[in-house]
Amino acid sequence: MKRLGLPLAGLLLVLPLWWAATAWLQLRTPIASAFAPDATAQALWRLAGDSQLGWHVLHSLKRVAVGLALALVCGVPLGVLVGLSRRFARGTSALFQFLRMVSPLSWMPIAVMVLGVGDAPVYFLLAFAAVWPVMLNTASGVALLDPHWLLLARSLSATRSETVWRVVLPGITADILTGVRLAIGVIWIVLVPAEMLGVSAGLGYFVLDTRDRLAYDELMAAIVVIGALGFALDWLARALHARWSGQAAAAAAAEGA
Repeated sequence: MKRLGLPLAGLLLVLPLWWAATAWLQLRTPIASAFAPDATAQALWRLAGDSQLGWHVLHSLKRVAVGLALALVCGVPLGVLVGLSRRFARGTSALFQFLRMVSPLSWMPIAVMVLGVGDAPVYFLLAFAAVWPVMLNTASGVALLDPHWLLLARSLSATRSETVWRVVLPGITADILTGVRLAIGVIWIVLVPAEMLGVSAGLGYFVLDTRDRLAYDELMAAIVVIGALGFALDWLARALHARWSGQAAAAAAAEGA
């Protein structure tokens, strides 16, 4: 309970600030009453009752999973290659840094033009946003590997693929999980505007729909849900990383004993 006390207190502190902000806005814009905490809570209850919001949440989570999977499929091999090959790293560092600094959302028109309307351009934008933290953390993990492990693998006549699968990847799992956590944060930020690309479901679509219907209480409810889900995803990623790190530390201590 002590560990939860301060975080809960911080969240509860937001409520009076929220009330005060909406009360001040109502003096200038009467419609701001729809932004108030009580109106938002009523909208959440109503949306939960008809499962409308849950349908959009499921679509968004599916897109997050696909985008993250694509980022892992591309980012982990690239990161391993960058970490193991100095020539490849020197040859691609400028290109990767250039691409990394391009906002994923700036690719939206091209993604729609090439991939059409639907889930495909959203998957591309999410994967493009998430691949860089995965790749960079993977490469950093490879660079920090104990060189004696690689030397031992060579002395045992291990092939390059065997070295990667049995030495490199197990040794950098914690770094990959760190990249996954960062990637989830980036994906969740890009997700909402990406889902405004002509899809018919998802949290981004729901935000546009509530705006068009002038349902501002539902819009605030969607914002609360987006924040809560993002927090939950980050918590799961941190828990997975902590569990893996704990297991690795326990295994190292057992070997030392």
